[in-house]
Amino acid sequence: MHNTLLVVDQPDSLEDCPFERISFDRYLSEYPKLGEQRTRVINLCDTDPYLSRGYYCSLLAEARQHKVIPGVMTINDLRTADASSAGSLNLRKQHMPALADKSPQTEWVFFGWTPQESWRRLAQNVFERYPAPLLSVTLKSGEGGVNIDVKRGNISELDDQTRQVFYQRLQVFIEQVWRRPAKRRAHRWDMAILVDPEEKTPPSDEEAISRFVKAAHKVGIQAEILTPDQIHAISQFDALFIRQTTAIDHPTYRLARRAEREGLVTIDDSTSILRCCNKVFLHDAFSYNRVPAPRTSVVSSVNSVEIDRLEAQFGYPMVLKMPEGSFSLGVFKVEDRNALVDRLNTLFEQSALVLVQEYLFTDYDWRIGVLNGRPIYACRYFMARNHWQIYNHQSGRNFSGGYDTLPTFEVPRKVLDAAIKAAGIIGKGLYGVDLKHKDNKVYVIEVNDNPSIEHDVEDKYLGNELYMLVMQEFARRLEQRGR
Repeated sequence: MHNTLLVVDQPDSLEDCPFERISFDRYLSEYPKLGEQRTRVINLCDTDPYLSRGYYCSLLAEARQHKVIPGVMTINDLRTADASSAGSLNLRKQHMPALADKSPQTEWVFFGWTPQESWRRLAQNVFERYPAPLLSVTLKSGEGGVNIDVKRGNISELDDQTRQVFYQRLQVFIEQVWRRPAKRRAHRWDMAILVDPEEKTPPSDEEAISRFVKAAHKVGIQAEILTPDQIHAISQFDALFIRQTTAIDHPTYRLARRAEREGLVTIDDSTSILRCCNKVFLHDAFSYNRVPAPRTSVVSSVNSVEIDRLEAQFGYPMVLKMPEGSFSLGVFKVEDRNALVDRLNTLFEQSALVLVQEYLFTDYDWRIGVLNGRPIYACRYFMARNHWQIYNHQSGRNFSGGYDTLPTFEVPRKVLDAAIKAAGIIGKGLYGVDLKHKDNKVYVIEVNDNPSIEHDVEDKYLGNELYMLVMQEFARRLEQRGR
């Protein structure tokens, strides 16, 4: 059960507020309390002046391990916020409210919501960037399009009718966003598990996610499954577990960055996403650190000299890869010069660099799951039927091949050593290292920051213990961070 405190500047502040509230002085002197339940603070003090009561309210809340909105970082960000573009808030033009003329238009945003329906997508994105109870958002035409100016709002600026709307949204926020069932067993920490129900090939299926939740409970973590449109108030959680396919120019990366700024224990962390999602980085890192990998060349142009060089270096067939991609997307095999030139020209329309790699056929690829430098599971993924890759995106019936799941002690030592070394270059998160073992040589293909963990596949050998290993690592990091 959680306790929510509304903190105001003075005892008589917001006399028309229908909710119980306490003054900053009372919050300063009476909290934290011995044996108090988990506490969340909605700071309704004036936070505009630096080192004001409102500033110290959020600062003390964070020191006391109380979840608080707005956080100190948000207060500081709002103080120095410049007008930004729709693109910087990850908004498409069609999601922006239309400006009737060139005059600036301003709307209040209450906990990420606004009465004007056409402004709600903008309000939601602004709240994600600046999670605060009350914001003033102004749109005005500029040289580069429409600029968005965000400022902290003060409830004293609201008229009586608008203030009542604010109180209504305050109630929604407390009851729907920060609400927790009262009869649940108390847990030390809260975790958000991000999933996307619309994703065609998610990293974990429903049963695996359910087992992650159960494992979390056993180590003292209250895990909640959330979709991308439900995870705005990330600061209320202690940990974030991303089980949606990640990318750099993608909400998953931005969410990981937000979570880290808020102090959450995060897997996948943003650094791992950044490193794993770009094969150019992986190639360079593998070369520099002498990780065994297929012969690879990074190309930036198509001309006869470059094509001659590639043919001399690799011969046919050869493999072309986009720097970013997952589940074998953006990976192509070319059999002759014409196909090589055509495919390179197509790929250069999307990326300034393309990787060219030697073709190594094996009946299966190894996948070693590595968590904090330790191998935790091993699979052999066989090629899709009549195809050279594990996944055949052109086939409906034979989309993927079969698999074997083995204990890690049955994996060839060379394979394990290469997987651990490759994962160590990325970080200490949860990774899936893909390797080939051919002619007694090992080749690391890539490191995935968001590896597949599905029921009856990757957990075939360890069962529920695999989920426990992941959640025990979260608990260990949370313990290190402090409650």
